[in-house]
Amino acid sequence: MSDEVFQRYSDYYDLLYRDKNYAAEADYVARTLRAVAPAARSVLEFGSGTGRHGRLLAQHGFRVFGVERSESMVQAAGRAQAAPRQDGTGSFDCINGDIRRLALNRSYDAVIALFHVVSYQTTNDDVQSLFASAARHLGPSGVFFFDVWHGPAVLHEHPSVRVKRVEDDTRRLTRVAEPELDTNASVVTVRYTMMAESKTDGQHATFQETHRMRYFFPQEVALLAGHAGFQVEHAEEFLSARTPSEATWGVAYVLRKTN
Repeated sequence: MSDEVFQRYSDYYDLLYRDKNYAAEADYVARTLRAVAPAARSVLEFGSGTGRHGRLLAQHGFRVFGVERSESMVQAAGRAQAAPRQDGTGSFDCINGDIRRLALNRSYDAVIALFHVVSYQTTNDDVQSLFASAARHLGPSGVFFFDVWHGPAVLHEHPSVRVKRVEDDTRRLTRVAEPELDTNASVVTVRYTMMAESKTDGQHATFQETHRMRYFFPQEVALLAGHAGFQVEHAEEFLSARTPSEATWGVAYVLRKTN
């Protein structure tokens, strides 16, 4: 997405995903990190959005530092306060930045990229830059945890047109998603039409945006990982931890830094 679309999209982000079970996902990520890196405390989050995952992980005791492309999402994250952990070990903070070109001059125990952030990297250069950025910010044997669209499922089931309707006290929003599959580029282009209505004054607004999402195959991830100094340690269906199949759209990978 363009920077302009990111800004506009952020106005409706939390409303669109209010039914997403962030708490269950944060529990899953915390369990996974503790299983593969028991001593991990500091976490760098790529694409931290409005901070909902990061704040919940802070409650699990992690010190999370997020980097988000959308300035308005960073501002929203700053307005929301995380419930403090009793022992005071957890924290969350975030900045505006480009995760592909990041240079914080410090290392973390783990890097995470949730909600298909890696799938938004649609070119080989972008993916390689992101993997290199993750490696650059990890100490020896650090782990990179992320989820992506799973190629076998995309090709087996094919994306379909979907309509989502949500509302809160002040707004109603209808989103129509129309996907187009490009098998040569391993990319699904999703054209969204957003129709918003204000409950306070009855005004309507319609706008469109395009998201390009790349899907990945296990051997492809292994190749990219190796080029960046990682090895694939584990792959499973996101959240359920089941073995990925042709019905699994979201697969979580754990990469271990090898150099």
